[in-house]
Amino acid sequence: MLTLSQALYDQIVAHARADHPDEACGVVAGPAGSGRPERFIPMLNAARSPTFYEFDSSDLLKLYREMDDRDEEPVIIYHSHTATEAYPSRTDISYANEPGAHYVLVSTADKDDAGPFQFRSFRIVDGVITEEEVKVEA
Repeated sequence: MLTLSQALYDQIVAHARADHPDEACGVVAGPAGSGRPERFIPMLNAARSPTFYEFDSSDLLKLYREMDDRDEEPVIIYHSHTATEAYPSRTDISYANEPGAHYVLVSTADKDDAGPFQFRSFRIVDGVITEEEVKVEA
């Protein structure tokens, strides 16, 4: 189960909406080994695409060095889907290289009467996708 604060939830959703129609992406870091998402880090979608996201390699390297210096790890890796449901694509699965992370997808496509967005979390390990419950705390 992914547990996160209402503030982090709101920041992820706001970033997804702000970058629409392009996919948004980012990380929420937390203390290494804690599993607690604490620090919201919106990233630039270097692909600037409505159907694909890509972290800028230099930004990503800088982020990992910063997290290392702060004894943090990526707890949540998030991105948005702008025209499809919030479910990992084949590309998303191939990019999932943090087995301990929660992969959050936000859909900004208003489909299937799910409201203006969907917020879902998955574990992706060795290509296997497992959806997990999301608990938002005040």
